[in-house]
Amino acid sequence: MIEDDLPTRSDSTETKPEIEKMTVAARGKRSSPKKAAAGKVASMVQESDKPRLRRLSDAEKLEKIRQVEAAVAGGATLKDAVGAASVSDQTYYTWKKAVAAPTSGTSSSPVAVDDEFAEFIQLEEENRRLRKLLGEKLRAENAELRKRLGIT
Repeated sequence: MIEDDLPTRSDSTETKPEIEKMTVAARGKRSSPKKAAAGKVASMVQESDKPRLRRLSDAEKLEKIRQVEAAVAGGATLKDAVGAASVSDQTYYTWKKAVAAPTSGTSSSPVAVDDEFAEFIQLEEENRRLRKLLGEKLRAENAELRKRLGIT
């Protein structure tokens, strides 16, 4: 009865998902979750001709971050701002951290390294000078205490 309505493989030019969809539709109500899942898969295959994009490009991420920051600067709460940008709080913070990392790394140049090295040497010299002053002060204090106690 039901099989009479279905096209056979030899006389059909339709694709397999379309045949499965017709089979599910011909049966009427679905009685099990497996059949329901098969029907959903078959209908999804037919409806979505192109693959769904899951990720945004870096430029789009940057635009969303700027949109959220502008909304927050305008007085909106962060939760409302990320909701308006259609991203979660965690996604916003992850993207913001990823965008901030390269910008701080690009400032390091050979000149900056030389400046850091010169500053390091200067700090070491200051450290030596302060240790010497502290040693002299402690020796003088120690000598004074020995004098008071009568220990020579």
